[in-house]
Amino acid sequence: MFDSNRFQRLQQAPLWDFALTFYAQPGVEQACLVLQDSAGVDVCELLMHSWLYQYGLQATPSALTVERKAREHWQLSVTAVLRQLRRDLKPQAAESEGIAQLRKTLQQAELQAERENLQRWQQWILQASKYNRRITNCAISKQDVAQWLQSKLFSDALAFDQEVVQPRRENVREAINMLATQLDRYERPR
Repeated sequence: MFDSNRFQRLQQAPLWDFALTFYAQPGVEQACLVLQDSAGVDVCELLMHSWLYQYGLQATPSALTVERKAREHWQLSVTAVLRQLRRDLKPQAAESEGIAQLRKTLQQAELQAERENLQRWQQWILQASKYNRRITNCAISKQDVAQWLQSKLFSDALAFDQEVVQPRRENVREAINMLATQLDRYERPR
């Protein structure tokens, strides 16, 4: 089912604005980094799912599969490259002002790449309609938000187990649970 009222409210709230506000919530940045570094989660996709959740919507799995490939390509070929360069230069930046400035420039470029990716997610979502079935209503109880989020980030329990091995699995579950808690505290515009 596609609720046009929820969708209209979503259209008035840019994903980038949501991402900045949500990411600034206590513990969210750290949880996102754990998911990114320990489980290979695309934080931009995580933020997109969280944004939709706030409006009682979710991406349909079949439509998501196709768009996810395009977004993964962007993340791997642009964002991850910038991130790795920035991280590789960290030790040298402590000894060189020029390299410290270069790292800062790379960090700004990485942030711009993430913003572009979020804008592409948003554009894809906003092209949804009751005819193309990209999004649907989402009625998740507060008790099920963590499980729902895990199912969005990992296609199934088997994928979760394959991508996240012990002892990282517990850290990943804690990160997902923390994000679920913050999503429930976040002001919902439903």
